[in-house]
Order: sequence, then structure tokens, then C-alpha cells
Amino acid sequence: MRRIEVIEYDSEWPHLFEVEKNLLVSSLPIKNLWVHHIGSTAVYGLAAKPVIDILLEVDKLEILDRHNEIFESIGYECKGEFGIAGRRYFQKGGDKRSHHLHAFCKGSENAIRHLAFKEYLLAHPLIADEYASIKRIAVENCSNNITAYCDGKDEFIKSHEEIALAWRKNA
Repeated sequence: MRRIEVIEYDSEWPHLFEVEKNLLVSSLPIKNLWVHHIGSTAVYGLAAKPVIDILLEVDKLEILDRHNEIFESIGYECKGEFGIAGRRYFQKGGDKRSHHLHAFCKGSENAIRHLAFKEYLLAHPLIADEYASIKRIAVENCSNNITAYCDGKDEFIKSHEEIALAWRKNA
């Protein structure tokens, strides 16, 4: 069974992202590929699940669909849209999850949303601290159920994503 935990920020997370980014770029024969570190592990000082979240932007998602065997060969499980239309989702590490990869078309609403939320948390450390507290409470109450954990953070994320998008437009 997968154990869900939130730990203090680890200064190795940016390095782990860079290693994975290099692996993806060198493995995928895709010309236009943008790779971003997103999620809590991308926010300096923020407590997080020790899973590196990666945003991959491409010109067309169908390009990725042709390369599922490459993703599998470098350890990813291909999950398709996995509940979000216009996304391709990949997981690495099985029950000891190490990476989540979210792929969208370049400049899509979902890609912008992910980037705006990360940038907003980086620019607003008090909000990031509040988010860390909410995540700690969510993990204490979830009994290793990822849906319960996500539900515990959902209201905060939705309200702050809206604020982050408006902030990004004005920044």
C-alpha cells in the first residue's frame, strides 16, 4: 500500500527534477518540448509529498501518445487523461512514487494554471506556509487515501489558483 506523507522541504528536489528533465529531453524525440518543475517540491521551503511533479508542454498531445513505449522504458506508467480532459498523465515509482508527469498542450489553461500557482507560492511565502499547514492536516486525516488527502487541500488550491491567475496577469 502506498504511504502518503508530507515532509519538510528537501534541497535535493530541484536536482532530482533536473535529472529527470534531462532524461525526458534526451529520451523523447520531440522537437518542441517544454519541461517545468511544478507542485510543492518546486517551491523553496515548502513542505511536500516527496514526489517530483513535472509539467510537460508539447505542441500536440498526440505526439506523446506515439511514444508511450519510451515513457515505459524510462520507468513511467502511462495513465492517459486520468480524469482531466486534454492531459496525458504518467506516474513513476509504483507504491514508492517518485515522479508525476502532467502533459498538456503549450499554453493551455491547465498548463498556465499549474505554473501560476507555483509562481504565486514562490512569491508569497506566507501563503505557502498556510498551504503547508493545510497539507499537514490533510495527511494526518487521510489514512493513506490519496483522494481524501487531495480533498483536504482542494478548497485552498481552488481559491488560490484563481488568485494566482489574476496575480500572474498583473505581474
